This record gives sequence, structure tokens and C-alpha cells, in this order.
Amino acid sequence: MSTKLQLNTYYHVYQRGNNRQTIFFKRENYLHFMRLYAKYIAPIAATYAYSLLPNHGHFAIRTFSEAEQRAYYEKTCEETCEVSKTSQVSPFKFKEPSRQFSHLFNAYAKGINKQEKRTGGLYEGRFGRKPVTTDRYFYNLITYIHRNPQKHGFVDDFRDWPYSSYHAILSDKPTRVERTAVLDWFGGGDNFIEIHQTDPDERPMVHLLDDDL
Repeated sequence: MSTKLQLNTYYHVYQRGNNRQTIFFKRENYLHFMRLYAKYIAPIAATYAYSLLPNHGHFAIRTFSEAEQRAYYEKTCEETCEVSKTSQVSPFKFKEPSRQFSHLFNAYAKGINKQEKRTGGLYEGRFGRKPVTTDRYFYNLITYIHRNPQKHGFVDDFRDWPYSSYHAILSDKPTRVERTAVLDWFGGGDNFIEIHQTDPDERPMVHLLDDDL
């Protein structure tokens, strides 16, 4: 799928290891990926849910408008950005969302190839992206993402998987995940917990089920 990510649009983004091979080998790999995610994706999209598994990952996002990109830039660079001595205007540069995701995955792959002393593509083609066009899809997508580790047998209970946004959404600790928006969407924390106890409607995710991602 080669369609560029559009601005101010909800997406399900996903990526898989080449031939379903491992892409996260140890705890530090997951942590390193999330540091790269913050670097490349936080400036261009809001994140509502994520789950990183040994051989693939899922993300529920909304790409920013150009105005939102600029607002994020101005908010985060007050002390770190270089300002033009003549115009005193911060040098904001628009970031194309698809390119930012490519930068993310390429930067991570480069590090893993060095770590594992391997060559060749780490991923199975370009990252997948599917617009989330209905409330029902978005609602089920978040549950699907969080329950994915259990679905694939990595844990018996998805709540035991440490590399997803499930606990971050229920916690009061700082997070880049849009916690308030997600809990409002589910009608509060209790409903969020209850709804996650059953499998979501997977029909909107048929594009993934066919490939058993």
C-alpha cells in the first residue's frame, strides 16, 4: 500500500517483520523503538493506542493538520530551537507524515541490523496504513490493539504484556498517548476495562485477519 498519509485523518498503522521474523529481540529494543517513535511521530500525529509484539506492531493515530504541527513545534522548541536573528521567527518546517513513519522504521531497522549483525530488509515491505472511517472501527481498533498480544499467544492475559498502551491509559503517570480522549471515547475507565474483557468486532480489521498479522 503506497498511498500517502493524509493530514488530520485517523489511521490504523501497522508493520511486520520480513517473513514474520522477530524485530524486537530484547527489552531495550522495545524501549529504543518508543524513543524513536517519540522523536519522529509525536510531532506529526496524536497516538491513541499502540502495541509492540516480537514480530509486528500496531498503532491507532490521527495525523496532525499543518497548523497542529506548527503548534506542536512552537510548544516544544521554546528553549531548544534556533531562532533566526533577523526575523525572530522559529524555523518551522512541515513534516510529511508518511516520510516520518518511514524515518522511524528505517532508523529502527538500522540499529537492529547492527545489533544482530544482519543485512537486508527487516520489514515485510512498506508499513501498512488503513484510514479509520467510522466510530465503530476506531472503538474496536483500540481494543483489538491492546488484546493483540493475547490473540497471538505471547501472554495468557493481554494485561500482562508490558509493551502496549493499555496500562498507560489507565495510569495517572505522564504519557504521550491521548489518555483523556480514549477514556472519554469509552465512557470512563470502568467501561474501558470492562469492554477490554471481550474480543472486539474484528470485521473492520479483515485486511489483517487474512494475513494473520
